[in-house]
Amino acid sequence: MITVIGCCITTLVSATGCNDDFKITNKSIEIKETYNDKEENAVNTIKVIVGDKTFNATLYDNETTKEFIDMLPITINMEELNNNEKYYYLENSIKTNSYCPKNIEAGDIMLYGSNCLVIFYESFSTSYSYTPIGKIDNPSELSEALGAGDVEVIFEK
Repeated sequence: MITVIGCCITTLVSATGCNDDFKITNKSIEIKETYNDKEENAVNTIKVIVGDKTFNATLYDNETTKEFIDMLPITINMEELNNNEKYYYLENSIKTNSYCPKNIEAGDIMLYGSNCLVIFYESFSTSYSYTPIGKIDNPSELSEALGAGDVEVIFEK
């Protein structure tokens, strides 16, 4: 009798243990797939107009981007910083989910803090945290279009 009860308990614990491991593995895989590649989450495109050049940008699917899209169209005067980026302080703060990307790529469109919109036109490493908004699809002429000083930039749907 004790052997039968022991076998039943062992079977029950083993089945429950396998089931929980499977659920944890599924959740881990799901999270990895969701956050592994920013570009997999891209859902929308906009135009970024600098002078006579129009660039297409692919936006990421996050709350920051959704709030940014609601502001469009917007024409802003972006200021030069560090010979690698243009920035503009938005009138209102928007939601953030910042992280340190370690490497910035030319064409990245990010939010610094809760209201500083940044377009990077050079690639470099960083220790600062940003919330990703999107990426200019073909930034090869971006540096030339943005120029050395402040510049007017139009973002539109």
